[in-house]
Amino acid sequence: MEQRVSLVTLGVADVGRARAFYEALGWTTSAAPGADVAFFQTGGSVVALWSRASLAEDTGVEDLGGWGGVTLAHNVRSPAEVDAVIEEARAAGATIPRAGAETFWGGYSGVFVDPDGHAWEVAHNPGWTIRDDGSIELPD
Repeated sequence: MEQRVSLVTLGVADVGRARAFYEALGWTTSAAPGADVAFFQTGGSVVALWSRASLAEDTGVEDLGGWGGVTLAHNVRSPAEVDAVIEEARAAGATIPRAGAETFWGGYSGVFVDPDGHAWEVAHNPGWTIRDDGSIELPD
């Protein structure tokens, strides 16, 4: 298996509402209005929004609700960009459990939670390089 993630599917209560949230952040999709799934190209990978019940059935897991033990991350080029993205998310309807602040690991990050409870860390790691295409280059 190659070391990469191609697609992350977020199980949501209402695809239309979730789609509107991510579109309010500036994301775009070519999915038709009212489609039962929305795909967003995110650099070299894809984020999909799909019914939580359908996702659980398709993957053969029991949906016990609550947090699934996964946090997504969006890395940016500066602490100021962390704060700007957190404010964009707030304006789009996210809750902000942790505003941007210096971290124990020497960076700067904050967290927003989308309307379906998916946590996103927005982080600036001064040791990582973000390429022009948005991909991350880890140090040797």
